[in-house]
Amino acid sequence: MSDDEARTGPDGRAHPQPETGERDTGGGSPDDAASGSLSRTTSENITNGEPPETLPVDADRAEPAPNRETGPRGTDLIPTPLRVTSEVCARVLIIAAAFGLLVFLIIELRIVVVPVAIAILLAALLAPVVHWLVARKVPRGPATLLVLIGGVALLGGLLSFVVNTFIAGFADLQKQLSASFQSIQQLLAGPPLRIPTSQFDNLPGQIEQAIRNNVDTLTSGALTTALTVTEIAAGLALALFSLIFFLYDGPRIWRFLLKAAPRARRERVDVAGRRAFASLVGYTRATVLVAVVDAVGIGIGLWAVGVPLVIPLAALVFLGAFIPTVGAVVTGVIAVLIALVANGVIPALIVLGVVIAVQQLEGHVLQPLLLGRAVSLHPLAVVLAVAAGVVISGIAGALLAVPLLAVITAAVRSLRAPVEPSPLLVNAVNPRHGHPIASSADTSDRPSFGSRLLSKFKPPQ
Repeated sequence: MSDDEARTGPDGRAHPQPETGERDTGGGSPDDAASGSLSRTTSENITNGEPPETLPVDADRAEPAPNRETGPRGTDLIPTPLRVTSEVCARVLIIAAAFGLLVFLIIELRIVVVPVAIAILLAALLAPVVHWLVARKVPRGPATLLVLIGGVALLGGLLSFVVNTFIAGFADLQKQLSASFQSIQQLLAGPPLRIPTSQFDNLPGQIEQAIRNNVDTLTSGALTTALTVTEIAAGLALALFSLIFFLYDGPRIWRFLLKAAPRARRERVDVAGRRAFASLVGYTRATVLVAVVDAVGIGIGLWAVGVPLVIPLAALVFLGAFIPTVGAVVTGVIAVLIALVANGVIPALIVLGVVIAVQQLEGHVLQPLLLGRAVSLHPLAVVLAVAAGVVISGIAGALLAVPLLAVITAAVRSLRAPVEPSPLLVNAVNPRHGHPIASSADTSDRPSFGSRLLSKFKPPQ
């Protein structure tokens, strides 16, 4: 009997077929057969009082889950500007918290952080010399030793020369101070101030009495000074120890630190680090040249006017030049005050003119020419960085703030560059490699951060 006759029967009407347990796969798709089997199983479970089974849902046919930020008809429950603002605020808070934690750690560990940072700064100054010796077939160990011995000898010789000059000229300074004190006293007693000279007669006795009344304070201050000297000695030892390894084993230390970066971004981070150190090399080299010009220029002016202690004052100007903008102003004011006390008003005005001329030469010619594009920083950023450094770690913080800002600027500029070469093509001790190779024309079409942020507030089209 055929299949059609079995289904219709002899009377021509359809009769139900009994379940045989076999699936009829002919004439139907596998999906329909599977759906029918699952439907029968679910119906049987419900009939028997059992809970229905969880049916698998096809991922292609599944409806999307409702979005917690959208309503039933796709309308936004949270406005786009509010959502973007909240995201930006959250990121700013996270960055601020991380920055605050970093500052806290630096303050707590400044006895270690400051010497290591100074060692990095000195390594940026001396690394090109070591690189030059290694390129001349000198082994790296002897090259590092030669550079360190030469640097320590040069620094020690300069310090001894400055101290001996200060001791030799101190007697002349005392004579000029006594003579200038009388002239200043007469100037104050005359018009328009007319201050009585009797107030100046007992000045030495008042100073002696003030010292006797503050013996305890001076004693505690001396103890604090002794502790400070101990900390300075320990810091110098740590800085020297770190400098030795930075010069001798700097590349291997950098490769070890580079392993912390993700593998996909490691090459780009390597380029950014090399450019940052090259920028630091350019900064230290330019700062030394600017400091030499400042010291020589102001020293010649002091010598021409006849101000005592020319060499110590010139050395002070040289050291002050390592703190951009602020250091030059402070050391210039000290030179003018010593000229005023030792020589009088007219010589002090001449020294003031010399200081202003040298600072104008530094700000408008030397820094743009020597620092260049690699470490170009806005004057406001420099002043704010120096102020923050003073608050965090005093004079050492003021000394290290601007180099740190220059390094961060170079690293960020390198990371944001659209195209970067291989790390092997970036020389970390060449200041010319301190900025990305891409020109400004390559990045002129790139939208700024502000325009990208404002574009997020625009509603979707």
